[in-house]
Amino acid sequence: MREASFVKANKKKWLLFENVLDKKEQVSPNKLSDLYIEITDDLSYAKTFYPQSNTALYLNSIASRAHQSIYKTKKESKNRLVTFFKTEFPLEFVKYHKQLLIAFSTFVFFGIIGAYSAATDGDFVRLILSDSYVNTTLENIEKGDPMAVYKKMDETSMFIAITLNNIKVAMTAFVFGIFLSVGTLYVMLQNGIMLGSFLYFFYDKGLLWESSRTIWIHGTIEISVIIIAGCAGLVLGNGLLFPATFTRLESFKRSFKAGMKIMVSTIPFFIVAGFLEGFVTRHTEMPDWLALFIILTSFSAIVYYYVIYPIKLSKNQIVDGN
Repeated sequence: MREASFVKANKKKWLLFENVLDKKEQVSPNKLSDLYIEITDDLSYAKTFYPQSNTALYLNSIASRAHQSIYKTKKESKNRLVTFFKTEFPLEFVKYHKQLLIAFSTFVFFGIIGAYSAATDGDFVRLILSDSYVNTTLENIEKGDPMAVYKKMDETSMFIAITLNNIKVAMTAFVFGIFLSVGTLYVMLQNGIMLGSFLYFFYDKGLLWESSRTIWIHGTIEISVIIIAGCAGLVLGNGLLFPATFTRLESFKRSFKAGMKIMVSTIPFFIVAGFLEGFVTRHTEMPDWLALFIILTSFSAIVYYYVIYPIKLSKNQIVDGN
């Protein structure tokens, strides 16, 4: 059976089951049990004949929700936040790895453009980073402390200011997705060019290693999560561009909710990034091994939670569903 025919034949049943899960409709316990069995059977069929398709991902999603709803205990309901980060969000985020890749690729591409532009145009760095920042940094380089900018504010004030600013940038990347995803890609462009020109500026002064070991202490998480916010923006924009079988309004509501879940998942990481920039980055005298340990640990945490863990959890859920 063609996938389109399979979807058409079962769509009404799936929507009913999803409405029951969302508490928009009620059915008898026997009917709910029958629906659950049919959904898991449909999931097995889809995984066999349409592997890696949107249909299989969708069925896995609602089957997972049903599984959690049926087997959760009262104790688990009290730990809603733990359940969200441990199970609910990762199972849903695996559907959005394509958008994550697009956001990442766009950011890296314009990061390269930023570095190239800085290399070929002497005034480009000043245009992007501002005369004030460049002049201050040049003065710090002359004084023998090129990273002194991270020591100007007291730790707590810097932690709060940086965390709020990072969340503001991330929310902009997400909300701008409402402009059919183009707005989000523009935010990726801006930040990618800024990072690329920043890194080239220090490379040109012979300080690439010293600057990198310092800024990536906090920047590994900070930049990664801005890219993840870009993913959320693309999810939002794609909901408007590609409503599939839903009305455009319903698709927008669903994509906005999905995007907000992605944004909520980033909050702990932004707090950690702000803490590192406010309290740790300023210690430029720390040994290289410690800086590298923080950077690699941060990178591993991001990749594991947003890429490896969702895939692993999804595969385990499919096995349980079968």
